Amino acid sequence: MMFGAMLKSYYAQKEGIDPKDIVVVSVMPCVAKKYEISRPEFEVDGLRDVDYVITTREFAAMVKFASINFNFLPDEEFDAPFAHANSGSGVIFGVTGGVMEAAIRTVAEKLIGHELDSVEFRQARGPKGSKEISVNAGEITVKGLVVSGVGNAKEVLEVIKQNKGVSKYHFIEIMGCPGGCIMGGGQPIYDSVVREHVDVFKLRSQVLYKADEAAPIRKSHENPDVKALYEDFLVEPNSHKAHKYLHTSYASKGRFGKMK
Repeated sequence: MMFGAMLKSYYAQKEGIDPKDIVVVSVMPCVAKKYEISRPEFEVDGLRDVDYVITTREFAAMVKFASINFNFLPDEEFDAPFAHANSGSGVIFGVTGGVMEAAIRTVAEKLIGHELDSVEFRQARGPKGSKEISVNAGEITVKGLVVSGVGNAKEVLEVIKQNKGVSKYHFIEIMGCPGGCIMGGGQPIYDSVVREHVDVFKLRSQVLYKADEAAPIRKSHENPDVKALYEDFLVEPNSHKAHKYLHTSYASKGRFGKMK
């Protein structure tokens, strides 16, 4: 969602485009995004952050229908000002524990005051539905909790409620689908025979971790496009502009929300 907000603000400003003329289409592994884009929380200055969502499975069907063979397409760079679309940290966002690991790479380095010897925090990895993370970062031990699956998320929220919102964790990552976004409802479906012999989660997560390892930039705060975004537009983390375009809060929709 926030990328759409950046396209209709920062990108529009840099390129001299009326943001009303920009249409953002997101290809997502998550079917819930189709509803989420209609929520009032995802609108800034009267403009929807994202206009349309198609799932990865729908996108694959469109590519197949159009007889497009990606193996024969020439490689191209992403367009400025987002040429460095993802650091290694951004790549692993799609797997459970990925957001936590990406955040710790930056937080730990900032707390320690020098570069990390290793940016891989394997405590956050794996298909387990609930994982505790503990990382020594100088004088502070950063504690986190990684949760995937709605049932596990419900249990964690109940514990926090009982403690009146107080938590021993500095950061809690919750993903609705067991295993994270790579196992989302909009992803390609494998039949029961394939699932018996193939660990789909393992294969998909390995692809992301290998891409992270091969990335020239592995920390979000070192991405030159992220740096430029703050210098040119957002000012600094937690600034008024950063909260306006990158942060959100949710209002209760009752048991069943209605799509517009």
